Amino acid sequence: MKFKAAVLNAIRTPLAIEEIDMGELGPTVVLVRIHASGPCHTDLEVIQGQLAYPLPIILGHEGAGVVEAVGSDVSQVKVGEHVVCSWNPHCGHCFYCERDLPILCEPFSRHQPRGLLLDGRSRLSRDGGPMHHFSVVSSHAQYCVVPESGAIGVPKDIAFDRACLIGCGVMTGVGAATREVRVAPGESALVIGCGAVGLNAIQGARIAGAGLIVAADLSATKRETALCFGAHVAVDGGAPDVVEQLKKLTGGRGPDYVFESAGHERAFRLAVEAVRPGGNVVFLGKVNVNQDVSFRWGSLMGEKQIVRSSYGNARPRRDFPWLAQLYLDGKLMLDELITRRIPLDEINSGFDAIRRGDTIREVVVNP
Repeated sequence: MKFKAAVLNAIRTPLAIEEIDMGELGPTVVLVRIHASGPCHTDLEVIQGQLAYPLPIILGHEGAGVVEAVGSDVSQVKVGEHVVCSWNPHCGHCFYCERDLPILCEPFSRHQPRGLLLDGRSRLSRDGGPMHHFSVVSSHAQYCVVPESGAIGVPKDIAFDRACLIGCGVMTGVGAATREVRVAPGESALVIGCGAVGLNAIQGARIAGAGLIVAADLSATKRETALCFGAHVAVDGGAPDVVEQLKKLTGGRGPDYVFESAGHERAFRLAVEAVRPGGNVVFLGKVNVNQDVSFRWGSLMGEKQIVRSSYGNARPRRDFPWLAQLYLDGKLMLDELITRRIPLDEINSGFDAIRRGDTIREVVVNP
């Protein structure tokens, strides 16, 4: 079959809307008709050459749609089911999967950077030449093909443009506070960086019942937005006395939990300076993989617990339906994350907005 997709042919160039060929599915994969897909900062890193992937490639890893066809061995989803795509499908039986670390699944780690599915194959081509999958999803398209473990059923009551957000930014942020470190009722949390992931970390802390949620950002506009998502206090993350401000808010100790989602060296340092002795730091943001990040050694003292989390300790079959139901119950804000809805052929304007930093989430909507 043929379908349209946004293709990156060379780094630092606009995506091109092109006609793509879908090959034979095979027994273990699922064909999804994509109705909504969220351009993400990780996609932009590939476009700008900061994150190396083989080209040409169809980007997008935050998608939702309807199952159109399934392979002969697929049993967990059915044709006609509404699904959210997970960018971390896993085999379920490798060294790391057996240790309950699906984020480190060995077939995923081996094949995903090469632009292939879990079985080491591509199902995509263009004019007879190879086309690569991105993060085992490639949702900036009319259709995508994913492994069975990457197609997660959700209630049909949730609209696709909101459902797609669950697949990356919402899961990462909410999961950091509810699954990775499990904020307890009454505890304090600081979120550094109030973009899409940070706002969802704020939501996660709110859902967990945190007694004090503090948002830190350089932007006054983002600090105001953070208050709408559940932060009790918002501070200027660049203020010279920001650590002292945070200690005053938390009985002189510092926050129990700090979630860093700004993706900047200064934010990483602030996280470990601010957290109380014995507290927990979760790094959600990222810099270039080859960039050094330095810390004042004394800031690491005091039995502080530091973890890097890429997906909020996600278990998608458990967590995606839970997040969807939270939204349907009025406990999770998704509508407010969407700055603008655009058609596929305007996707480059969506990435321009991400570059400018004046958007929370653009969503590509297919009819």
